[in-house]
Amino acid sequence: MNDPLPPATRPDARLVRAAFDAAAARYDDCAVLQREVGTRLLERLDLVKLVPARVLDLGCGTGLHTRALLDRYPQALVCGADLAPAMCARTRARSGWFRRLRAVCADAARLPFADDSLDLVWSNFTLQWCGAPDAVFAEVRRVLRPGGLFLFTTLGPDTLRELRAAWATVDDRPHVNDFTDMHDVGDALVRARLADPVLDVERFTLTYPDVLALMRELKAIGAHNVLDARARGLTGRGRLAAMSAAYERERRDGVLPASYEVVYGHAWAPAQKLSVDGPGGVATFPLSGLRRRPPAGPAA
Repeated sequence: MNDPLPPATRPDARLVRAAFDAAAARYDDCAVLQREVGTRLLERLDLVKLVPARVLDLGCGTGLHTRALLDRYPQALVCGADLAPAMCARTRARSGWFRRLRAVCADAARLPFADDSLDLVWSNFTLQWCGAPDAVFAEVRRVLRPGGLFLFTTLGPDTLRELRAAWATVDDRPHVNDFTDMHDVGDALVRARLADPVLDVERFTLTYPDVLALMRELKAIGAHNVLDARARGLTGRGRLAAMSAAYERERRDGVLPASYEVVYGHAWAPAQKLSVDGPGGVATFPLSGLRRRPPAGPAA
């Protein structure tokens, strides 16, 4: 398995769970970009001829888009999955009295769903909290039925580049989460043998009165530093002031920018799922997948 992120810069799953548990109550009030990008990702389903019977919102958060998926596909069984129990509870509470949204607490790399059981896996801003994408993509391929769709967003390495650069003037410790490059995400989709992967990038800039406002918002949505190699303990006032002064060099028109590189992607479960066994990488497939070659026509 290839991992574009060194071990020290992978998210710590325990911290990720704790951060999003703590953020659940305030998340919807602060997650402006997540809400907007999720809406745009939903709109991409307009271009797809798919009538799914079973749908998974992977990394459902508070269930805002889980509910939107249910509204889009009212005849489907729609389920959310999230690492944070408090987020799952919010998703279940969102459905109202007349229909119940399902949500399970689960690791994206170990999904509690049967093989070939889902028609659509939809995921907004979740992959960046999972470390190496290979394990997640392998699970997505496992649970998708042949011809099923995987549609997702994640964050690219230019995200929060201003904050990362400002901290780099203070010390060499990681203070900002690292994000996987779009090309590495595409390579991981190919390694997972998901078919016809397509990726593109959209860039956003949010603005803040000062760097503390940005940091408070990141904490409010659970998106603060959750790296294995993060600095333990409180950040000293002197180092925080030095970082803030460095960030001030980015000020334009009275505000500080924060850049986000949003990666959109989709891929399909192949119509025939090949399995690769053994050190020689031998591909196997069911005999039912064979088709008799039609007889050759008369020579011209």
